[in-house]
Amino acid sequence: MWNKDEVEGSAKMVKGKAEQAVGRASEDEVLTSTGEADEDEGDVQEGVGKLRRKVGETVENVGKSIKR
Repeated sequence: MWNKDEVEGSAKMVKGKAEQAVGRASEDEVLTSTGEADEDEGDVQEGVGKLRRKVGETVENVGKSIKR
């Protein structure tokens, strides 16, 4: 199950790609750059979310192993 960071990061990536497309179509370099930054930020946030989820799953699995 995805966590908040993964969902928000994915949404930022989509928003960034859309901004880039509109920026390129309108030849707006600022919008294109903003879109690239948003996409990169979303990628990092999604990665942090995945890492957080994996760490949580590992801790949970270790706890279950100790319980046995």
